Amino acid sequence: MFICRNCGYKTFKWLGKCPECGAWESFTEEVSSLKREKEPSPSLTNIRELSAIKEERFPTQIEEFDRVLGGGLIKGEAVLIGGEPGIGKSTLLLEVASQVAKKKKVLYVSAEESLAQINLRAKRLGIDSENLFLVNEDNLEALLPLFEKDFFLIIIDSIQVLKIPSLGASLGSLVQIKESANILTETAKKKGVSLFIVGHVTKEGIISGPKALEHIVDCVIYFEGEKNSNFRILRAVKNRFGSLGEIGVFEMTSSGLKEVENPSSIFISGEGGHSSGSVVGCVLEGVRAILVEVQALVTRASFGMVRRKSVGFDFNRFS
Repeated sequence: MFICRNCGYKTFKWLGKCPECGAWESFTEEVSSLKREKEPSPSLTNIRELSAIKEERFPTQIEEFDRVLGGGLIKGEAVLIGGEPGIGKSTLLLEVASQVAKKKKVLYVSAEESLAQINLRAKRLGIDSENLFLVNEDNLEALLPLFEKDFFLIIIDSIQVLKIPSLGASLGSLVQIKESANILTETAKKKGVSLFIVGHVTKEGIISGPKALEHIVDCVIYFEGEKNSNFRILRAVKNRFGSLGEIGVFEMTSSGLKEVENPSSIFISGEGGHSSGSVVGCVLEGVRAILVEVQALVTRASFGMVRRKSVGFDFNRFS
């Protein structure tokens, strides 16, 4: 079986171009998954019994983060967080881990960075908690027993470098990523452990790995930002336990990420739309109204062909 690494399209023979997404040279061979023992038939539960169960959320105390999640963490929830390298994913999750560790036990699994590197970041962020535990391990089979250690939250950084030695597939392959995500999510739900999984993104801006990876987890969040800006936006593209319209806004500082309580302040200049060629409008992101400023400059062209340029605005909207 051959599978497209971009969209997950499957075919029995290798193809140069994917008929689903149009990507070239994107097909890789997928070997068989791990053999699992036959499990007993599941027990049945009446829906009336489930209706009496209340949804319990645990706020991380980072309001912008909780807003995107839908109010906080749920036991057994699997969250996939993607973003470009250096955007601040590890910094964000380390700060979330620090807040949760004030009341619950948290495990941060670093499969890429050493413990010394994480310690340096933790000192810069002023993080010091007796409930926050670290481990440097990329073998998934060695990590599974840690789900029995009564942790409320486990963070995996990152899914692309985890390996399952008994699988026999190469590191970072589609089958490795998919099987790792399946096992992690299944184990987290059985043990009632909240799970954060970090995923790298491709040059197209989507999370690297099979498209099925996003279907396995409960929530998919992207951490975005411009290269020349200190501001970051957290946005959910899938959320089984909350809405998709909410965004969280942060500012990257020397001491870590800071919440931006009034996002309108970063989208409006000091003039506030009072100067010529500037106008302020309002957009809705979830239930939050955000003011944005649009500036336009028009000048007479010195040649026949008209030129139009835009920054931060869809060029097709006015071309």
